[in-house]
Amino acid sequence: MAISKGYDTTLAETDNRDVTPLQQRETHKRVVVAGGGTGGHIYPAIGIAQALQRMDTTVNIMFIGGADRLESTLVPQHGFRFLPISVAGFPRRLTLQWFPVIWKVLRGLTQSLRYMKELKPDVVVGTGGYVSGPVLLAALLRKIPIAIQEQNASAGLTNSVLARWAKAVYLAMESTREGNTFRHTKHVEVTGNPIRPAITAFPKREETYQKFGLSPDRKTIFVMGGSQGARAINEAIVAALPHLVGFADQIQIVHQTGGVEAEAVQTEYERILSSHKEFLHCVRPFFNAVEEVYSITNIMVCRAGGMTVAEITACGIPAIFIPLPSQTGNDQVLNAQSAAEKGAAIVLEQGKFTVDVLVETLINTLLNRSRYEQMVTASRALGKPHASDDIAKSILSYT
Repeated sequence: MAISKGYDTTLAETDNRDVTPLQQRETHKRVVVAGGGTGGHIYPAIGIAQALQRMDTTVNIMFIGGADRLESTLVPQHGFRFLPISVAGFPRRLTLQWFPVIWKVLRGLTQSLRYMKELKPDVVVGTGGYVSGPVLLAALLRKIPIAIQEQNASAGLTNSVLARWAKAVYLAMESTREGNTFRHTKHVEVTGNPIRPAITAFPKREETYQKFGLSPDRKTIFVMGGSQGARAINEAIVAALPHLVGFADQIQIVHQTGGVEAEAVQTEYERILSSHKEFLHCVRPFFNAVEEVYSITNIMVCRAGGMTVAEITACGIPAIFIPLPSQTGNDQVLNAQSAAEKGAAIVLEQGKFTVDVLVETLINTLLNRSRYEQMVTASRALGKPHASDDIAKSILSYT
């Protein structure tokens, strides 16, 4: 695989290049961050690392993650050092595939132990997923303090198992505290999920509407199924379009389709709206600077991943959540319900709502001023825009 300049896959070469300089800076604090596999684990880790740098410019931060996983490219792109290990997730069922997985996990643990010995970090921070498991375990075996950040309403397997020995656990939602998962943890704090400062800092301005071909005089619906899109959401919105055109003077749509279905969804928009040119919309596979879209959004139609919930509540945006039902532990359903219970969102269960229900929910929420303002207030109250700094401040107290 291709590794960014300055990072080699062999342990010996990586140690000589990346570890030694850290050891020479004995007066500087050293933090190892582990988490990966998906953006939902990687971006919180990067957010924490960036906050640590803002608070202490001398802190040395090193990421450890899967050699062939998304973090191996994302982390160096954000300017952080990255050390690869062998990782693999265990199949949910007992199969012969367990044997190669066990070998990879043990190899990853051995590699992590070596990194801990060489780096001698003051603290190791894990953001969940099977990628962080070997790293956190290696830290514990080397008697190095660990801290854990959990993004969802229900704790993941790795975080649940290792929380007992963590110095601190930082939760995204109050509901995650319930139960016995963290009863043995010394410090448990509901901080919210760490998001980029730009998410809430980007101002609402007319130039943004112009950039996307929209009007500041209309309510904006932002449809987002995540960076890869969501077929169920794409199909639901396309089916709703003929019913929404009657409100063209009041609403408009920004739709992130994901790369796979971008062309098909765009074609459907053009077909359905061919005789309704007045209906403003912007359809793209992905928005690199999502904070621009957030700044002009009045309501979301989206999945309910932990980071999505964190970002939109930090912005005070009401949501219609269509949670992914197939996730292990039902994380998205629980995330969505937590927001809905506070009045910040409405939950529509995938496969169990009609187009009429979706349209009615959208219109009644957007155009009922009293109801809409109540949801905005609830969303803002639920949001924790300073989570990154709060977590970083706490982590530095353990170094």
